Amino acid sequence: MGNNQTGINLEGKSAIVTGGSIGIGSAIALKLAEFGSNVAINYRKHKEEAEKVIEKVKDMGCKGLMIQADISNFEDAGKMIDNVINEFDGLNILVNNAGINWDGVIWKMSEEQWDSVIDVNLKGYFNYIRTVAPIFREQKSGKIVNVTSINGLRGKFGQANYSASKAGIIGLTKTVARELGKYGVNVNAVAPGLIETDMMKQASEEVRKMAVEEIVLKRIGDPEEVANVVAFLCSEMARHITGEIIKVDGGQYI
Repeated sequence: MGNNQTGINLEGKSAIVTGGSIGIGSAIALKLAEFGSNVAINYRKHKEEAEKVIEKVKDMGCKGLMIQADISNFEDAGKMIDNVINEFDGLNILVNNAGINWDGVIWKMSEEQWDSVIDVNLKGYFNYIRTVAPIFREQKSGKIVNVTSINGLRGKFGQANYSASKAGIIGLTKTVARELGKYGVNVNAVAPGLIETDMMKQASEEVRKMAVEEIVLKRIGDPEEVANVVAFLCSEMARHITGEIIKVDGGQYI
């Protein structure tokens, strides 16, 4: 707990990481615990993976909690946050990470494809921010980090719904940063490029090669590299940073 070599210390803090059972979310949950934070995650389908993450959190000497919750459901968000506050005796950090994609070109995209992605990726973030905002406002402290994507900054062929949702998160981040700033709450976002998640590992060699060609550093990122930036933004080292969108993409956006 509390790795002083980096200057990041989250001991005594409590965090929620949505979508924390797999991929970037699990890396963030474990990184926050590594620096001393208690961590709660939600899961929808990946119960076994969630159990493993929470087990590792507890092995690091922190409290861990997993809750089955659909982030697109406003009531689920409220119940989860109430449970976490009761279990951890407070809340200091919210990391909105859970997301889905359902790709298709705009002239073939169904209403269901559009609604599903917007409901999870954008409304899901609203649900959690809306619920924690009065809590953070009253305690005059808190850190909110939203995981967006470089495709919310530039667009991506076949991802009108996903790119729109991620662009919406950027607008949401900047607005909430303005609204909560005077209450001592920092609100930022990280925008990953291609990251080595399970989905990327299953991609063909051709797809991987095309992706690497687009990245200035000529390598696909690791989930922990995103988690490092999130942990920094959740710490007091970043107390004068708010409303920022930090790309973690190896120069892919350039």
